[in-house]
Amino acid sequence: MSSKTLAEISAVMRDIDITMLSTHAENGAIAARPMSNNRDVDYDGDSYYFTWEDSHMIGEIGRDANVSLGLQSDKHFLIAVEGKAEVVRDRSAFKDHWNPDLDKWFENGMETPGVAMIKVRATRIHYWQGEEEGEIVL
Repeated sequence: MSSKTLAEISAVMRDIDITMLSTHAENGAIAARPMSNNRDVDYDGDSYYFTWEDSHMIGEIGRDANVSLGLQSDKHFLIAVEGKAEVVRDRSAFKDHWNPDLDKWFENGMETPGVAMIKVRATRIHYWQGEEEGEIVL
């Protein structure tokens, strides 16, 4: 069914900065918010995002790890990722995914109190480009 490889999807994702990360709110509603992937895409099925430990999405992931990511390139390539999220609090793990652009959001960089990293492990990727569409199951 899929004519694109994971490497080809990764190349497209690398050029997309903003991802819509969707979680399940406490009342069962779907909650979506924009997150920057900071061009950290050597995509093997894992995505990483930095946020505040006390954000709603951290609690939502704690209750239900099923999340989705929505991306659209400026060339009308659309990607929907389904996956499982986990919250990473180990600051030594931040180093591999930290980008200096994040310093504008987190005043003391990786050492800013209250920073957490969300890791999303993809289980399914669906994509569309014009009339072409495909799916990759991981």
